[in-house]
Amino acid sequence: MTTATATDQPLAPRPAGGPLQAAHDSLVVAKRNLIRMLRIPEVVIFGLIQPIMFVVLFSYVFGGAIPVPGQHGSDPSVYRNYLMAGIFAQTVTFATAGAGAGIADDMHKGLIDRFRSLPMARGAVLTGRTLADLVQTALTIVVLSIVAVIVGWRVHNGVFDTLAAFGLLLLLGYAFSWIGALIGLSVRTPEAATSGGLIWLFPLTFISNAFVPTSNMPSFLRTIADWNPFSATVQACRQLFGNPTGIVSHAWPMQHPAWASLIWSVVIILVFRTWSVHKYRTAAV
Repeated sequence: MTTATATDQPLAPRPAGGPLQAAHDSLVVAKRNLIRMLRIPEVVIFGLIQPIMFVVLFSYVFGGAIPVPGQHGSDPSVYRNYLMAGIFAQTVTFATAGAGAGIADDMHKGLIDRFRSLPMARGAVLTGRTLADLVQTALTIVVLSIVAVIVGWRVHNGVFDTLAAFGLLLLLGYAFSWIGALIGLSVRTPEAATSGGLIWLFPLTFISNAFVPTSNMPSFLRTIADWNPFSATVQACRQLFGNPTGIVSHAWPMQHPAWASLIWSVVIILVFRTWSVHKYRTAAV
């Protein structure tokens, strides 16, 4: 007689109820993750400290040293207004590492296997995790906006455009959290997920228009930067905030940054959500 092992156990049956049941399951998991975050406040606090440090350091260290093309003089306030869209975008994308580490930690502790044994929607665990991360990211953006106003950042367009800019930022962060989910399901430890979640983000964020204008980059790097989904969101936010944009490239994403940002984010969500759910279904089988 042979004994069944954990890997021999079939997945729990998919629950009836369709999309409404899936939404309910996702919200339950999201609530679980939010309660967990509240019980470990240092995670939220440290997540707030890093972007605040970036704002202060870039504003006061580089504020008068980096001219913005198309702007006269070297007024530090010009660069601060140019900078903030990049800092916002960097903050929402760096949350990817936290999403991956959280899922890898659940995998490491066996929680994912427990969830897989329950009659719940297959994508609910991942959707709930990414929704909880989205709430934490929104909180970070609120605090970061207050700090930005203190150092001199201003919005020059209306409320609708401002909210649209923050919406694009949160959509990009949600899209990238699905990349983090895939990384978390693909590695063995939370430490590996954190490293894997950051190592590709640094070239993505720095080969872009986030911190410096792309006009002085070598042509091949400028092409990469112009078609970078990160750059599209940064450029869209600058336009919607009414902040300095520098000399705008003729590349389509830079001429239509809001549409480019929206398209990039939706494509990333569709591709990586599908891939992540498939990985979740087969990870422990």
